This record gives sequence, structure tokens and C-alpha cells, in this order.
Amino acid sequence: MSLPTTEDIIEDLTFFDDWEDKYKYIIDLGKQLPAFDDKWRTTERLVKGCQSNVWIQPDTEGELLTFSVDSDAIIVRGLLGLVLAAFDHKTAKEIVEFDISNYFQSLDLEKHLSPTRGNGLRSIVERIKNIAKASI
Repeated sequence: MSLPTTEDIIEDLTFFDDWEDKYKYIIDLGKQLPAFDDKWRTTERLVKGCQSNVWIQPDTEGELLTFSVDSDAIIVRGLLGLVLAAFDHKTAKEIVEFDISNYFQSLDLEKHLSPTRGNGLRSIVERIKNIAKASI
């Protein structure tokens, strides 16, 4: 099962009236993430700046970058689903140029996250954008 697009996510989240339902949707996104290989749970793949453990394994498919991700927190797995909708199976240039702040604003997301969760989300985005920049 593939993750929805950023446009689908924005549309789906506007359907819900309260944030409890939106959180459930985000958690369900995390449940759709593919299994993460245990051999990738290494300190090199661990994202610094996250309250929870978050691992990112980049790969390439031709010109496209792909990411395997995981976290030990269910809400963070959901947030990773939101991030992957924006960045997975994209070129490095598309990743670097994507306006993630605008996407998060469209979701009305950051004001509903704790400050530490918001910092962790920014660390995840920064890590993926740095991976993309390094491959240009």
C-alpha cells in the first residue's frame, strides 16, 4: 500500500473537525509505513534532535531518492508518514525545493505539536533535505 500524496493528506485532514480525529488519521499513516529492517537501527541512521528514536535509511531508484523510516513512538511514525508523502520517490532537486513549511501550515500541524515534537519534526526534515543536497 502506498502512502497518500501531500494533496490527499491536506484534503483528508480538512475533512476532520477536531484534532483528536486528525491525530488518529496521522497515527494510521504511520501504521501504513513499510517494515523497517532491524539492521538499519544504527547510530548513523538515528536522527539527532528528536525526543523519540527516529531512523532514516536513504536509497536511490534511478534519479529518485527513497527513504525507509521508523520510530519507536506511534505519533512520530505518523509524522514520518506526512514527511514521506512530501519527500519519498522524489528527485533531490524536488526535495530541496519543496516548501515543507507551507505544507505543514496547510495541515495546521505545528501549533498542535509539543515544542520538543516540533523540533524533532524539523530535525527529520533537515536530515532528509541534507541527504538530498549531498546527492545533487
